[in-house]
Amino acid sequence: MIGLIFELVLLEHTESWKQWIPLAVLGAGLMTAILVRLRPGRGTFQAFRAMMALFLVSGLLGLYFHYAGNVEFALERTPEVSGLALFWKSLKGATPTLAPGAMVQLALLGLVYAYRHPSLTEKER
Repeated sequence: MIGLIFELVLLEHTESWKQWIPLAVLGAGLMTAILVRLRPGRGTFQAFRAMMALFLVSGLLGLYFHYAGNVEFALERTPEVSGLALFWKSLKGATPTLAPGAMVQLALLGLVYAYRHPSLTEKER
């Protein structure tokens, strides 16, 4: 999380409100991860799981935003492109289309971590 925050800040990923979404989610996620580490319990794990769901949503949303922006850029440069050619141009476009997948990976990793964690009671597992 810390690495992604630094990367986004260094890339100046702050031009529009859409670009602030991953920074906000990563910041809140880092706080919940620290809480889980310091005070593991039912409430903190519920908050952590909710944050991991937000990571998943924001990652998928980011994939869409990056891809849509690349489609728009590709169509501006070569309006005649379509179909599979447009798809490939968009994947390899100016914005790294698959970069937000890192948020999805963090979400899945966090959910695996929180699944059946030893600090949860038997009933919650």
